[in-house]
Amino acid sequence: MAATASSYSITMRLYTAPDHGVVGAVATQIAASGGVVTAIDVTESRHDRLVVDVTCSASDASHSEELVAAVAGVEGVTVHKVSDRTFLLHLGGKISVNSKVPLRTRDDLSMAYTPGVGRVSMAIYENPEDVRKLTIKGNSVAVVTDGSAVLGLGNIGPGAAMPVMEGKAALFKRFADIDAWPICLATQDTDEIVRAVEMIAPGFGGINLEDIAAPRCFEIERRLRESLDIPVFHDDQHGTAIVVLAALTNALRCVDKSLETVRIVVSGAGAAGTAIVTLLLAAGAQDVVVVDRDGALSADDSSLSAAHTDLAAATNPRRATGSLQEVLVDADVFVGVSAPNILDAEWIPTMAPKPVVFALANPDPEVDPAEAGKYAAVVASGRSDYPNQINNVLAFPGVFRGLLDAGAEDVTVDMLLRAAKAIADTVSAEELHPAFIIPSVFHPDVTKRVASAISGRES
Repeated sequence: MAATASSYSITMRLYTAPDHGVVGAVATQIAASGGVVTAIDVTESRHDRLVVDVTCSASDASHSEELVAAVAGVEGVTVHKVSDRTFLLHLGGKISVNSKVPLRTRDDLSMAYTPGVGRVSMAIYENPEDVRKLTIKGNSVAVVTDGSAVLGLGNIGPGAAMPVMEGKAALFKRFADIDAWPICLATQDTDEIVRAVEMIAPGFGGINLEDIAAPRCFEIERRLRESLDIPVFHDDQHGTAIVVLAALTNALRCVDKSLETVRIVVSGAGAAGTAIVTLLLAAGAQDVVVVDRDGALSADDSSLSAAHTDLAAATNPRRATGSLQEVLVDADVFVGVSAPNILDAEWIPTMAPKPVVFALANPDPEVDPAEAGKYAAVVASGRSDYPNQINNVLAFPGVFRGLLDAGAEDVTVDMLLRAAKAIADTVSAEELHPAFIIPSVFHPDVTKRVASAISGRES
């Protein structure tokens, strides 16, 4: 059976015969169908029937439907209603705006709004640098998308991207107490996106670019960094790169290898792959080969796009050619940020001894982590139901907390390297293990350590 997940969790309201033994039969049927019962509540008990709410998790949406059908087949049970708990959580959105000051009296209003607010506006006019202290700007981030590359769902547009951007804003608040707003733009034109962000920038202390397709995202980030005096961070690139470097640092400690000497194969030459490669090289990696759907990128190939030409020029010193299976031979590390099921687990034994496999495609990885674990010394994925989840939440809250605290105007490669080291060092020598190379996103020290590494201040 595939692993179940809370993201596919449902609650079934059942009308059953007035026999509490039926409840056990329902639980048994769900388990036999591969589901996991997480709660059973008898909400009403009458002489003629029971009303029972059963909550269970499934492996995917179709499995949820199978569980409902299985329960409906239990004698004496009627499925009255089915609620998808993930959709219930999203009803009305996941974030809101709350006032930090009381607004109970005329006196309150006269200070928070007119006429008192006019004095504060003039103070900012006379001393523009005070805008960070006297407004929310000093603790605010715009989460900007055009909806062109949302999660693993593709180009689904700004409206459909909104739940993801809301979630990102909620994570900013939960992990770093930063006020973030989802900005979903109704354009995928590079010039219009750049101009839109430039126009809203005065109200924010930082810009988080999110789920914008490559190669457009590269130019958007470059131009905004040049034109704005606040930091611009593309989380799909730099957040992913930070966490991958942190995890790889600890994975290599587990197998007693060094970044400078290992051979690394990166599958995926998009935004995430490019940023990962760039940061790995900055950290000291010497032998990195990037593979896309057409095979290894090599500087000898004149047919590459401009972005891939630059990537090939910085990598593949041995000018390796061929498919993923071919270039994987004798490699020490595989990092996948590409597509599901492109790596056969049986290729892993052809890698160097004690191989490291990071299969990070979401929601379905390049290779099943359980299968990869039969051959690899260390396995990581983007999934929460396996050990070693590579999750950007480990990076971006602390990165922006540090940037805002320092009043930074830019994000540097050195900052990214320090952030990766801070995450890696959160795992102590006593804790380090092939199944524990990266801390939990709920680790109380991660955000503080990353923020301190970024700002240069003691946490």
